[in-house]
Formats: sequence, C-alpha cells, structure tokens
Amino acid sequence: MEVGEPSAARAQAAAGAQARFGTVDCREVKCIALTFDAGPSEHSARLLDILKEKQVPATFFLLGKRHIEKYPELVKRMAAEGHEVASHTWDHKILTRITPEQIREELKKPNDAIEKLTGHKPTLMRPPQGRTNDTVHKISRELGLAEVLWSVTAKDYRTSDPELIQKRVLEQSSRDGIILLHDLYPGTVPAVPGIIDALKKRGYVFVTVPQLLAPAKAKPGTVYRP
Repeated sequence: MEVGEPSAARAQAAAGAQARFGTVDCREVKCIALTFDAGPSEHSARLLDILKEKQVPATFFLLGKRHIEKYPELVKRMAAEGHEVASHTWDHKILTRITPEQIREELKKPNDAIEKLTGHKPTLMRPPQGRTNDTVHKISRELGLAEVLWSVTAKDYRTSDPELIQKRVLEQSSRDGIILLHDLYPGTVPAVPGIIDALKKRGYVFVTVPQLLAPAKAKPGTVYRP
C-alpha cells in the first residue's frame, strides 16, 4: 500500500512548481482541510451558506443513494462555489467486506452521477469507516481515485452537542490536518462557525484536499493521510 502525507507529496513535486489553486501555497502557510462526509443532506444548504460567508473552501465526500439522488442541486452548488466534490461511495458499503465487482460499482456510480451534475469526474474518494485494502487500492487506481483519510475526528455521529464537536476538533487540529465531519448530523453544522473562527485565530488557512497536496496532484490508488 502506498501512503502519502500531504507534506511529503508537496516535497516530492517538481521543485519550483506553482501551487495549483490561486495564491494558497501550503509549503509557505499553515494549512488545514475541512472535509464533510455522507452528504448532501437537509443541513448542507446552511453549511454552504456558512462556508460562503466565511470564505472557506471544503471537500465534500458525497454518498450516492438517498443523497446525490435526493439533492442534485446542492451537488451543483458545491462545485459552483469552489468546493471539491468527491466520493464516499454509493451506498456506504464497507469496501473490505464486498466483492471486487461490488467495490467497482460502489465507486463508479457516484463518480458518474457527480460528473453528470458538475461536469467533473471526482479524483478523490473516502472509504466508509476508513476501511481499505489492496483490492480497494487496485480498483481505485483503475478508476482514477486517490483515497483520503483524516487526522481529526469529532465523532459527531455520537453527539449532537456543537460545543463538544468544536472542542474535539480544536484539540486535535495541527498543520496539514484533515478534519472529518458529517453534515448530515444535527450538531455538526452549528459547530462549524466556531471551528472556523478559532482555527483562523490560530493562523490556519483553510484549503481543499487538492490544495493541501499542491503542487503535487493526488495519485490514484494512493492513500493520503496526515
């Protein structure tokens, strides 16, 4: 299994290469990535309003069944507002427990649905529960997908308390961190403004996962985690 840290990926990129997105260069500034799994949901529109107001880009790992299917306009809005739109599989099946054919379907269906809505095929995916293996790496590589794990989790699926979610995120955050949240749980979106404000005060710059890796590009079949 090939595992890449964001800082190592950047270091291996061509010397002197320009950062891919605008003026943010995570070789020079203290970056952190905000990521949301398992949307879109009924809370995603409010989340997008917050991110727009605070001028923060995020990476969305979307589910297909009951999510992309139900909220196609939110998928379009995420892409239009500059967020990275990625895959969290079609039906949240644990990829290490299913056949290669099922893995391929779980990864291909959301790719196709996202490309149809946004015009761009995802290059990133997050395996449910972070569970992956050599078969998942191989199929991801075939489909042009890098796997993105995380370094910060609020376990927001276990609490609806925004203050506790914020506290957990702030305790674990560090440079090049990847924060895992779920916008489908009721306590999460209310915690986001406080998380953003507190981390900005600490000098962090929010970026998408591709920005975090730039000037390197995510390599299909590789697992990225801080």
